[in-house]
Amino acid sequence: MVLLLASAAAQAQVTDTGSYLQRMDSDGDGKVSVEEYVQWMLYAFDRMDRNGDGVLTRDELPGGKGSPITREQQRQTLTQRFHTQDANGDGYLSAKELAAPPR
Repeated sequence: MVLLLASAAAQAQVTDTGSYLQRMDSDGDGKVSVEEYVQWMLYAFDRMDRNGDGVLTRDELPGGKGSPITREQQRQTLTQRFHTQDANGDGYLSAKELAAPPR
C-alpha cells in the first residue's frame, strides 16, 4: 500500500535519502537488507493497527477506504517492492536505489 509507505516516511521525518538509509540501516553497514526494509516499513502498519489484531480494517485505513489487509500480506507486498527497487540485484538497497522512483 502506497499510503503505508508515505505514512512511514512521514512518521520518521526524514528529509533526505542519506538520512532515510541511515535510519533504516539498523546494523550500520551502509546498505539496507530486505529484513531492515520490511521492519522499517511495517512501522506504519503497526501504528495504524489500533486494536493490534494484525489486520487493518476499513476503519483503520486512511479515509476509511480500501480492503482489509493483514500484516503478513503487507509484509509480502513490502518484500516484493524491495526486490523491485533492488536494481542491481545484490540483495540490498543503496541510497541511490532508495531515492529512485518505483520501478
